[in-house]
Amino acid sequence: MRIELPDLEATAALGARIADRLLPGDVVALSGGLGAGKTTLARAIIAALGHAGEVPSPTFAIIETYDPPTVRLPLVHADFYRLVRPEDAEEIGLDDYRSGAALIAEWPDHAGGFAHEAGCLSIRLETAETGRIAIVEGGADWLGRMP
Repeated sequence: MRIELPDLEATAALGARIADRLLPGDVVALSGGLGAGKTTLARAIIAALGHAGEVPSPTFAIIETYDPPTVRLPLVHADFYRLVRPEDAEEIGLDDYRSGAALIAEWPDHAGGFAHEAGCLSIRLETAETGRIAIVEGGADWLGRMP
């Protein structure tokens, strides 16, 4: 599915639709080049889940966590850009962070990818003449609840 995102409002609306359908154990895998809007969409999802504060980019920390009551469900926001090998995700304890939580993963390929998981919603962001385009593919668990 292709979704045009001509402006920040459209990105926020997509983030809200994803947040409404997000469940513990899900992964939202955000890919695209530098500046494609991965962090912007991640922030929109986190805000739609109820977080009212600042949402720092996890580029240097790699993982930021959000827990109720500041969000509707436990959430992990990860930016795997700095990982050298997929095994590095294991070494930082990604599985422990993910237990009972949803995961928003930027640069998912650097962590070995998540598309093989039934609960993965893969979104590739591309720049367009005006704004961005989101190419969305859902795993089996997303069928019937695609944004």
